[in-house]
Amino acid sequence: MEKGEKEMASSDAKTPPALVGFDRGLLRALHNTSVSVLYLDRDLACLWTENQPAGWIGDALCGGGDAGAGMLSQEDSARLDAARRAALSGVERSHLEMRFPDPGGFRWFEIWIDADSVDGEVRGIITTAVEVTDRKRREDALRMLLREVSHRSKNLLAIIQSIANQTGRYSGTITDFLQRFRGRLQSLAASQDLVTSSNWRGADLHELVAGQVIRFCPDPVRNLRLEGGNPYLNPNAALHIGLALHELAVNAVSHGAMSRPDGMVTIAAKKIVGDDGEEAMELTWREVLPANSNPTEEGRFGSLALERVVPASLNGTATLTIEPDELVYRLVIPPENFELG
Repeated sequence: MEKGEKEMASSDAKTPPALVGFDRGLLRALHNTSVSVLYLDRDLACLWTENQPAGWIGDALCGGGDAGAGMLSQEDSARLDAARRAALSGVERSHLEMRFPDPGGFRWFEIWIDADSVDGEVRGIITTAVEVTDRKRREDALRMLLREVSHRSKNLLAIIQSIANQTGRYSGTITDFLQRFRGRLQSLAASQDLVTSSNWRGADLHELVAGQVIRFCPDPVRNLRLEGGNPYLNPNAALHIGLALHELAVNAVSHGAMSRPDGMVTIAAKKIVGDDGEEAMELTWREVLPANSNPTEEGRFGSLALERVVPASLNGTATLTIEPDELVYRLVIPPENFELG
């Protein structure tokens, strides 16, 4: 039996049985919660506790001003001591939120300090401590998530603004602008859906191909070949490579390989050693062009995006080579953008 229960048992003779049973049951019920109750006398000596936190945290809450010395910050020690002194001087209640160092990081408690007054005389201090560590961790995680969402939203808006500016620059009419801009926004949205569904981890290359290229193929089995690895791309890489794939697919269906039923596009990914001697990934789009095609006829923004916007956003390099019978796009990006087994 704990000290609090012993003292309550000793008072049974003077207290109605129903009240004694209620008090005992209430104290016992605390063991099913994260609530601790401690009673200190006027000399700040602990007379009894119920459900006291284990270890030095409980000692700091229950003991005098020196309890837990060296573990609590000077500021928190002063706050706790001031709240106790205020209770002894007649202040009815003080409320504190404090964190205590712990091997796992920190434990957080909400603490109420009440004066135990009888006929205006303060006889002691009742301390109620509720552990709120899980709640604080959820709040911290939510704040971090909101910061991340804000950061990613700003990045996404910057990408949209760039697309709008460049599309407008290379569009002859409002109708032309709206058609191209709508297609690019849909491409961005498709990549964003993949990133969101992965809890912001990213997307793999084959998923991007499925969302950005296959819908343009007359016959995907005949028109599209995937070679090499299937790298997992981080969110930024997924958005920009998705945009590159969209530009290449739109160009291919308008003027290139996918403008005819038997055309072929090959997409390959492989690890290479970059110009700086570090590991990198090379992504290659290769297509055989039909006779008399002009793949750059309406693709000025597409070329800009492929050769400048996308590689710059990924700290990589890119080349777009157009021969009479072949179009080849090579994008090389550093390892922080992908995982390739």
